[in-house]
Amino acid sequence: MRVPKRVRQERLKEKIDETPFITDEELAKAFSVSIQTIRLDRMELAIPELRERIKSVAKDQWNETVKSLPIDDVIGEIIDLELDQRAISILDIKKEHVFTRNDITRGHHLFAQANSLAVAVIDDELALTEKAEIRFKRQVKQGERVIAKAHVKPVEKRHRTLVTVDSFVEQELVFSGQFTMYRST
Repeated sequence: MRVPKRVRQERLKEKIDETPFITDEELAKAFSVSIQTIRLDRMELAIPELRERIKSVAKDQWNETVKSLPIDDVIGEIIDLELDQRAISILDIKKEHVFTRNDITRGHHLFAQANSLAVAVIDDELALTEKAEIRFKRQVKQGERVIAKAHVKPVEKRHRTLVTVDSFVEQELVFSGQFTMYRST
């Protein structure tokens, strides 16, 4: 049975308030309507697209917190950050990230997302990558969303911090890395 537009829009607003990082595709499935209908509803309700919602949350919450680099230098969008503890970022793989011949993501984009997240999670004005041990677990294709999760581990060495970053598409591990970070304090 079709839900009236006004009711659908109210539910859409509630759903986006509850889950701000939900995609238009996921919303279309949840409401059994087309993606275009979701986009029109969002426009009428003045709700920005996912990318803009993520940027807004990231700038509001973390622009003052990230110390080691400007928020715009982070590859992907930071959605969670606790300095010297953990961080999460999202990277939607688009045409500019892949090889034209086979739609496989260029590895340096996955590395850049993980490395910039490892830098961003450090609670210091200066954070540099000293060493990186990385593994690509599977190919990532255009249209997939990569979620990178960084965890900080204490190290005995002075001015060093170990950051592990695991990147996932849905629940599948696609990239992992251990980054030894130099920090000034």
